Amino acid sequence: MSAADIWLVDLAVPSDRLARCTQILDGSERERADRFLRPADRARFVVSHAALRLVLAGALGRAPSSIRMTADASGKPRLDGQAEGAIAFNLSHSGSRALIGLADTTAIGVDIEVLRPIPDALRIARAHFAADEAAALAELQSDVRAAAFFGLWTRKEAVVKALGTGLSLPLDRFSVTVPPVPPRMLRGQGPWTLSTIEAGPDYAATVAMPAVGITLRHHTLPADWPDGFD
Repeated sequence: MSAADIWLVDLAVPSDRLARCTQILDGSERERADRFLRPADRARFVVSHAALRLVLAGALGRAPSSIRMTADASGKPRLDGQAEGAIAFNLSHSGSRALIGLADTTAIGVDIEVLRPIPDALRIARAHFAADEAAALAELQSDVRAAAFFGLWTRKEAVVKALGTGLSLPLDRFSVTVPPVPPRMLRGQGPWTLSTIEAGPDYAATVAMPAVGITLRHHTLPADWPDGFD
């Protein structure tokens, strides 16, 4: 049976550990980090990508700084160099959490979102999601609709990220169940595994893979994980 590893990461690290995370990135990652105007956004990028390097290094048996990454034609990140094709991976971050997914036999997509008020949830859903998803969201009570919207959003984003299609796949071309119904593909090509990831009471998170029979292994990086770069 195939397996996938899901890692939950706390992005709140002190300044000395942030510096360690910065040092482990390659030149292109540092350039991308420098483009962020807000220090908080820059720190989230640096720490999440450093965590990705640490997780990949553990899976590949290599030093974190030696990991080479590139992007395919659609912009989806992948391993490059000697490790090309060894593992599929995906990263998402929101608020003070990041989610990392690794799979060795199938593509994988992950998405995490911090919950927040969204008064126009129904308008967004009707404009961009499938009609059955928008209808299911409209049936929910207003006090749970925001959480359901972000749960639905992570399900759809995880699918799109697994496919690696980016914005070329309209979100109304497929439909998934709407929370609190367990995640499942309703309309789309091929078999899928969708699973809700428990990331804390203020977060919604989903992993998606275009395959079935996948065992999920859940991990959390320890609070001192940046010390692993010493």
